[in-house]
Amino acid sequence: MEWLWLLDSGILMWIQSLRQEWMTPFWKAVTFLGDAGWFWIALSLGLLCFCKTKRAGAAMLLALLIGALITNIICKPAFARIRPYEVMDGLVLLIGKQTDYSFPSGHACASFAAAFAGWKQLPRRFGGSMLVLAGLLAFSRLYVGVHYPSDVLGGILIGLFSGWLACKLLPPLSPL
Repeated sequence: MEWLWLLDSGILMWIQSLRQEWMTPFWKAVTFLGDAGWFWIALSLGLLCFCKTKRAGAAMLLALLIGALITNIICKPAFARIRPYEVMDGLVLLIGKQTDYSFPSGHACASFAAAFAGWKQLPRRFGGSMLVLAGLLAFSRLYVGVHYPSDVLGGILIGLFSGWLACKLLPPLSPL
């Protein structure tokens, strides 16, 4: 698996080489949207307030729950991957040190779980916007230096699965 570490660290250092001082506040703000999933939780709760979007809000919350269980309860402790800034010389961390393991990215998982569920349940223009935001949020984790690319990819895949599963499980749960 050394090839993966070399690929991951090479891509991460290349992304660091692209950093521009004027872009950093933007990427820090984007990554903040994913902290503890607050943005996606708030959006989901807001959608629950309206009859036309109630199913989307419920699907997004369920997707967030499934993704959090898989990512934080199962995968992070099982893989126990150290954050890149702990082992890579020359990587400059742009936000505070994280308190959990690196693989998979919880930010990417939550973003793609909620966005995919929203994309499946809402008109495409809204769901598509959520997927774009999820992509930006996932990339922000690389830009600020807290994840390897494979962490983010793993989070995206778990998130997509969680969003899909939530949409499959939702109809039998309740006739919203």
